[in-house]
Amino acid sequence: MEKYLPLLQKSPLFAAMVPGQIQSVLHCVGATVREFGAGEYILLAGSPTQAMGLLLSGSALAIQEDLWGERNIMGKIQPPGTFAEPFAATPGAVLNVSIVANAPAKVMFLSIQRILTVCSETCPQHALLIRNLVSVLARKNLQLNDKITHMSKRRTREKLLSYLSSESLRQGSLEFDIPFDRQQLADYLCIERSAMSAELSRSAANRALSFSPHCADSRRAQPLTNPFRITFFFNAALTYFHGIMTPEIGRDAVLEEGEKQDVSD
Repeated sequence: MEKYLPLLQKSPLFAAMVPGQIQSVLHCVGATVREFGAGEYILLAGSPTQAMGLLLSGSALAIQEDLWGERNIMGKIQPPGTFAEPFAATPGAVLNVSIVANAPAKVMFLSIQRILTVCSETCPQHALLIRNLVSVLARKNLQLNDKITHMSKRRTREKLLSYLSSESLRQGSLEFDIPFDRQQLADYLCIERSAMSAELSRSAANRALSFSPHCADSRRAQPLTNPFRITFFFNAALTYFHGIMTPEIGRDAVLEEGEKQDVSD
């Protein structure tokens, strides 16, 4: 497990812990590691689980599927993201989402019952682990609230702009990466890919934004794992989206960012 310590230190689940404390906790909660191929189900909807997962490498999607193959992406998981915490912590609960490896992945499984049951030594790092788990669950709740906000919009353009605006604000820039490719983004927002692509093309034609897939960035030491980059051209975007850009999606905050970066069309 020692080779995973640098990554685990970046996980909110192990926040404020030093390597020695993390190793002690991993032993305490019975951590195990498994590998999955691209497209392989890590956890399957309808099944129970007694362990939460922490992604060590690769990427994964949390998806809901119906009998007819329609897919709704609930979110994308990237290292060191976690998943299945609420289901593992609720006795008798079964998963209402499947976790699928989007690329070859390594996953660390942690027994949720051993996390929630303080060990006989009552070590301080175990108490810290429980507090961190509560923080992780609260953050997941906020992410779900963001998705509900996007989904509450009626039109394809509104859903798309709501998501892109929130990502711009979250990342603090008018140029930002999103973790989805086109099909995944359409599935996440529950819109038709063709309608979404048409709206992106219209926005680009009106110079409101640009979008492009990318594999690497010369300014970064490692290849980018996010497959999609968006750039807002603020003045043109403000004009093109005027009827949609409202305070609820942070118009004033985006304006402040645009002025700071002096971005114009």
